[in-house]
Amino acid sequence: MGFFSSTQRTDTQTPIAMEGEKPQESLPPPQKVASTLITQGVTINGTVEGEGVVQVEGVVEGEFRMVGAVIVADTGLVRGPISADVVRVAGKVEGNVTAREHMRLEQTGTLIGDVATASLVVEDGGCLNGRSTMIKGPAPDPELADVTVTSDLQFGPAYDIEGE
Repeated sequence: MGFFSSTQRTDTQTPIAMEGEKPQESLPPPQKVASTLITQGVTINGTVEGEGVVQVEGVVEGEFRMVGAVIVADTGLVRGPISADVVRVAGKVEGNVTAREHMRLEQTGTLIGDVATASLVVEDGGCLNGRSTMIKGPAPDPELADVTVTSDLQFGPAYDIEGE
């Protein structure tokens, strides 16, 4: 395969082991994850939609609707709502964020808007100016479906610590 060749070499055979070595299993082909970089000095107006990872180092004025991750670098600015599986903010976001799995606001990050997520981390120095709502994570375990939830728990003088 040449350096600039458009054909790709695929080895599907198991490598031959040298004397005294165990034969190695062939590795599966690498998974290609689509990723996009919006560099510093670039401004995008409109909706960014798709799968993969988008890293913003420039400015996006519009909406993100992603299956995957949105990373706002310390030089990045997003003016608009973000909806993605994972969101990391080290720059500035002016808009609401929905992170279906995880949201991380780093120490240099600022979020002016509301966040809804299953997991939220705000590092020391990170600035969240808005409300946070915790959304449910994965579906509940079906084996626990017959467990009843008791909402009449009482504490105080009627609470028996010793089992008396």
